Amino acid sequence: QVQLVESGGGLVQAGGSLRLSCAASGRTYSTNIMAWFRQAPGKEREFVAVMSRSGTTLQADSVKGRFTISRDNAKNTVHLQMNSLKPEDTAIYYCAASEMVLVTRRSSAYDYWGQGTQVTVSS
Repeated sequence: QVQLVESGGGLVQAGGSLRLSCAASGRTYSTNIMAWFRQAPGKEREFVAVMSRSGTTLQADSVKGRFTISRDNAKNTVHLQMNSLKPEDTAIYYCAASEMVLVTRRSSAYDYWGQGTQVTVSS
């Protein structure tokens, strides 16, 4: 099993920045790809960004140029730097991990999920 714990959420004004972190423990060799998803109230969970152990990344069009994903393989952590935040970025942000080698946007491909961290952007 893999345990994922997110941190770094909070309340920020529009235009501000936040940095989310996710720490993996347990069978960390199963975390070939690590991703961020988000779910806003009344909406389905959506893909945000993913990064493979080798450094390949994929991002949702809605966050390109504003969000940056990074990971530290030695520390089994993944981060999401969020800049120029908008009210529509308000959501619970979830960290996810998968044994898959290729990056993917499909939530069904991810075996492990964190509890989520709330991000609220005020206008």
